[in-house]
Amino acid sequence: MLHQPAVSDDASHDPTFDDAAQNESTLVEKVMGIIRGRIAALSLSPGARLPSIRRLAETMDVSKSTVVDAYDRLVAEGVIQSRRGAGFFVAGRTQPFALTSTGPRLDREIDPLWIMRQSLEADSTALKPGCGWLPEDWLPQEGIRRAMRALARDEAAIFTDYGDPLGYAPLRLHLSRRLGEQGVEAPPDQILLVDSGTHALDLLCRFFLQPGDAVLVDDPCYFNFQAMLKVHQVRLIGVPYTPGGPDLEAFARAAAEHRPKLYIGNAGLHNPTGGMMSPAIAHRLLKLVEQHDMIVIEDNIFADFHPSPPPLLAELDGLDRIVHIGSFSKTLSAAARVGYIATRGDWVDRLTDLKLATTFGSSQLSAQLVHTLLIDGTYRRHVDAVRARLAAAMTLTSNRLKAAGLELWTEPQSGMFLWARLPAGMDSALIARHALERGVVFAPGNVFSLAHNAANYLRFNVAQSAQPRIFEVLHQAMVTAARGSSSAY
Repeated sequence: MLHQPAVSDDASHDPTFDDAAQNESTLVEKVMGIIRGRIAALSLSPGARLPSIRRLAETMDVSKSTVVDAYDRLVAEGVIQSRRGAGFFVAGRTQPFALTSTGPRLDREIDPLWIMRQSLEADSTALKPGCGWLPEDWLPQEGIRRAMRALARDEAAIFTDYGDPLGYAPLRLHLSRRLGEQGVEAPPDQILLVDSGTHALDLLCRFFLQPGDAVLVDDPCYFNFQAMLKVHQVRLIGVPYTPGGPDLEAFARAAAEHRPKLYIGNAGLHNPTGGMMSPAIAHRLLKLVEQHDMIVIEDNIFADFHPSPPPLLAELDGLDRIVHIGSFSKTLSAAARVGYIATRGDWVDRLTDLKLATTFGSSQLSAQLVHTLLIDGTYRRHVDAVRARLAAAMTLTSNRLKAAGLELWTEPQSGMFLWARLPAGMDSALIARHALERGVVFAPGNVFSLAHNAANYLRFNVAQSAQPRIFEVLHQAMVTAARGSSSAY
């Protein structure tokens, strides 16, 4: 073990010394955090030699004693090993993976996981224009209760068994018919039920990807795409998104340079911008996908919010290269977790094995509940009502944002998201921090941007933006930000 020189008792009573000691401790923790992060991200693999004390001190601009202390503590924790005369090496066991260790520590206002936690953990008085789901009172709670009572009376209902590995057969048949109405040929045995859209994406990443593979995503894109892909330790390549779909020239360049395995994007309504891929761009995109031998994961969880959605990629190109996923978490209930994957037969068979290996099964009870709501008319009536409410909320929120001085990136015809730009010079992360102190959860633009070039954007969920107080807090935050900018000069 390495030891630092002893400090005299007199020095320990000096306030100046106390401040210096605290600063030294912070620097030690910083060095330790960086080393842990490199190990977790596998840039330092088990057995790898760490930089020498002198080299790391020079690189990080800290004292050699700081590095000595950091290495000493990491040795005590078993993270690294000290070999006499040889230096320090990563211990044989890989440390548990942590998303927060895969890159530089970001301000928590622009951390996707932080946004999700704030939205989920906020108390009932908090306002959540930055969250991604409908308000509780917009959901068909009485219809869900009726369906649960009907299931409880149905002696044929399954409450205790795992069920079919593919998932509840009547629901898969119904989904097959629904997809057929949208022009997608997906027999029931090519549909795999899962617990959610996120579960679907996780299974597909496990199935298609290895650490280090390249994946194309829109920039901006749904922030949990980024979080999920980081879990799988792949290389994320952002493609600028336009009101009509991905920038095809940038897409072609990225595909040629990085040889990606997958492109992951939204079908129909885009999250966070509210944009929509045009048929012309969709056809040209499919040609590029074929040219570069890629697979597309088409996330269609917001489909039912659009009264007349554009053609799906799976409709235009079938399920040979396109994997289509959906969910009822956003439209029906986040508590009854039901999603699905529609894909080619040979893939669905292997995906089923992967599902069994990782979760053994999906919720049979939730699948029966969703099926009941689909066939008794509850879901259709609910979705019709939600579309009408969203249209009114879209108009109201658009007008309020414009009156507040924000500019809309596009004006969606349906859906629940608006992508709004703050006046020049304003940082949405600072706006979000100010709002959070006042009980309002905003979603800053850089949460969604891989290139971090959306610092002056906010995403608004129009269904969650009815309260005037949201815009009062937004105005206060913008005034504070403007004052801060002017004082800098």
